[in-house]
Amino acid sequence: MKQAGFFDVEERLARLSGLGDQLEAFSRTVDFEVFRPDLEKALAYSDGSKGGRPPFDPVLMFKILVIQTLNNLSDERTEYLINDRLSFMRFLGLGLSDRVPDAKTVWLFRERLAQAGAIERLFERFDATLRTAGYLPMAGQILDATLVAAPKQRNTNAEKADLRAGRIPEDWQDKPAKLSHKDRHARWTLKFTKAKRQDDGTIPATDLAIPFFGYKSHISIDRKYRFIRKWKTTDAAASDGARLREGLLDKTNTASSVWADTAYRSKANEDFMDKQGFVSKVHRKKPHLKPMPRHIQKSNAGKSVVRSRVEHVFADQKSQMGLFVRTVGITRATMRIGLANIVYNMRRFLFLERLNASA
Repeated sequence: MKQAGFFDVEERLARLSGLGDQLEAFSRTVDFEVFRPDLEKALAYSDGSKGGRPPFDPVLMFKILVIQTLNNLSDERTEYLINDRLSFMRFLGLGLSDRVPDAKTVWLFRERLAQAGAIERLFERFDATLRTAGYLPMAGQILDATLVAAPKQRNTNAEKADLRAGRIPEDWQDKPAKLSHKDRHARWTLKFTKAKRQDDGTIPATDLAIPFFGYKSHISIDRKYRFIRKWKTTDAAASDGARLREGLLDKTNTASSVWADTAYRSKANEDFMDKQGFVSKVHRKKPHLKPMPRHIQKSNAGKSVVRSRVEHVFADQKSQMGLFVRTVGITRATMRIGLANIVYNMRRFLFLERLNASA
């Protein structure tokens, strides 16, 4: 085997470009430097006057988190693949002889951002970039939520009762190692899904209830461009509807219509939207113990054509990015889901820019 030369690497990179390197498209379309002020403020690194090895560039480290989120990678796998893949190195601006951040460095960087609550500011920074590029929130907004799985906990009934009451179980208090591995914020809930058709062709009247443990991602997207504009992370048992009144509505949207499923239909929400100047397009619920009136059924069907667009966002995050919470606690879960929301908006931005260029 001959020794690899400089032009061999260049030729391989050119071949990757020809095959359609998504990360190269990211570098070409997204200005990652816009994140630098917020990253530096959150990290608050020293000026280096006390010596020691200088930290890695914060924009480079943030781009590593983008790689992680795009490919659903652990910290250890991220370190390996950065060393292994030319496309990753090119995206990060690293040469073959450059030092690569190890798994611990990646973990510490993400942890520092999470504890500083920086993910909301980073999301808003990229949203401002989208608006500057002409992608203003238009044509109303669509709300929905999805469950995001987390590693299941093996707790006793007494421990579960303490956690629901907001207390730390007594047996955990003098065991810091155990406490650090216990997720006190994730919750169990029931995920309802349509029952499958039986062998005789009939469909059972009741849906299937599947136990689920983890968190819930709440989002609001604009109808025109389908970017995520507002978002929130809660435990899996939190009510969808109540989140509508907790900053999930975007007042900057050029239209006032709000689409959502029946989970958001309540008198409190209808009154809130009316006072805030929004027009409710929320699905109406079936009357109790009565058949659904024909006019309501027809109205809901028309709303579903619009509302269903939000499902594409969750499908993209779960199928393309493998959205899953590996960490412990809602602070880290918020960081994970927030990164997934930023990366989804980046991928959507790439798609729309490519569409505009070919028009």
